[in-house]
Amino acid sequence: MVSGEIIAYNFQHNQCNHAVKGFIVTMTIWIPTLDHQAPRYRAISDAIARAIQSGELAPGQRLPPQRRLADALKVTVGTVTRAYAEAERQGWVAARVGSGTYVRGTERGEPAPFLASQEAPVDGLIDLSLSLPPPHPLRAAALGRVLAEIARDEAVLNRAVEYQPECGLAIHRERLAAWLTRLGMPADPAALVVTQGGQHGIDLTLRALARPGERIAADALTYPGLVGAARQAHLKALPVPLEADGMDLDALARLCAQQPPRLVYVTPDQNNPTGAVLGEAKRERLAELARRHEFWILEDGVQYLPEAERGMPLYRLAPERTLFAFSTSKVLAGGLRIGTLLVPEALRERLGAALRAQSWMVPPLMVEAVCRWVENEDAERLLAWQTAELAERQRLARQRLADHAPTGRPHGNNLWLPLPEGLRSAELLAALEERGVRLTGPEPFCVGSEPAPQAVRLCLGAAASREALATALDTLRETLEAPPPSPWRTL
Repeated sequence: MVSGEIIAYNFQHNQCNHAVKGFIVTMTIWIPTLDHQAPRYRAISDAIARAIQSGELAPGQRLPPQRRLADALKVTVGTVTRAYAEAERQGWVAARVGSGTYVRGTERGEPAPFLASQEAPVDGLIDLSLSLPPPHPLRAAALGRVLAEIARDEAVLNRAVEYQPECGLAIHRERLAAWLTRLGMPADPAALVVTQGGQHGIDLTLRALARPGERIAADALTYPGLVGAARQAHLKALPVPLEADGMDLDALARLCAQQPPRLVYVTPDQNNPTGAVLGEAKRERLAELARRHEFWILEDGVQYLPEAERGMPLYRLAPERTLFAFSTSKVLAGGLRIGTLLVPEALRERLGAALRAQSWMVPPLMVEAVCRWVENEDAERLLAWQTAELAERQRLARQRLADHAPTGRPHGNNLWLPLPEGLRSAELLAALEERGVRLTGPEPFCVGSEPAPQAVRLCLGAAASREALATALDTLRETLEAPPPSPWRTL
């Protein structure tokens, strides 16, 4: 403290007055509004995170001295000390010895902070059944910022209330193509169709390229959305055996020799649910089979991975035969319902007509919001955090389930767990539900009449926090080690 400095607090106005050598200087200190449902230290650390995200606390700004904030909030100094330590652990702030605690910057390359959601599970249930991105308050905060910007832009609002081209405004397609290119998925704006999410892209493709009764092919275990869309379009989905390195292309070749499918659906970088990766040689062979037998490839890249973990895209190996679906759902937020579909030139008019028949166009207001979001640092920061967070969740899961040989990608959202001999997935799922954990069994992923393997899928991102995930993993491990008795009896 400066010699002769007298400090008087005005808590009502969040100010302190300094009288130094006869001068009066009024300084405003940051005092948060706390969530009274949470522990005091956690409420303070969460308030710090929210203030940084909203811009109330700027990069480089010093937090109030711990004793001053403790006096203002009527808590102990130890509570504030613990709160600052928690905020530093999450990456929001950095303590400097002898100087204080400061908001960290958001420069490129700086590790993004981790903030565990503190929302309590509904009815005490930890639900890992849906493939959701890890929760983070930046998702809602970033959306709020771009919507506020749009509300002040009269030209954008005028466009938002008018009918637009079915494939999307040219300016939107250019901005989305630039974003995909930055993510390592080069895209030609002219080839881009804006969709209402990845599922819409799948459904649109099936309905535009295949007639009821025609055959499509997919991995024997695949994304349930493809199974459902094929059923709704009255298509016959044929299972292709799945190997450790992806789809069995010898089996696909035999299928093509009998009667080629109209379309082959594949998730080459991480099969959902198993995480299997289509090998590079298999990618080239799949492109060659598509040309020889004249089937289309629908390449699903919605389950995002860092560029270093992705192989050669099929849409680059066979651009004239491949449609590539992507979405903001696993990257920014599932509620946005904005995706993209890269379409070969020969199909663009047909896909546009199909989209027009379904919904005329994707609402341009939300497309504009996504374009603005991906063009600011919030998207880059969020994606960097999510990539690191999923890697940590994968590490936690593999560590706790090491004895059971789970499979998945190092930065992927899902984990596939084969069950021990004699244990039925239905029995395990029922036992886990009773203990407050929900997973997904194998049946939704089965194509055609394929028998379901005895396994379960865990969606690691769906847990509200690492702590909740660890609780679910421990419950799963304990249940596997002491499985429930089978209810079945034979006579």
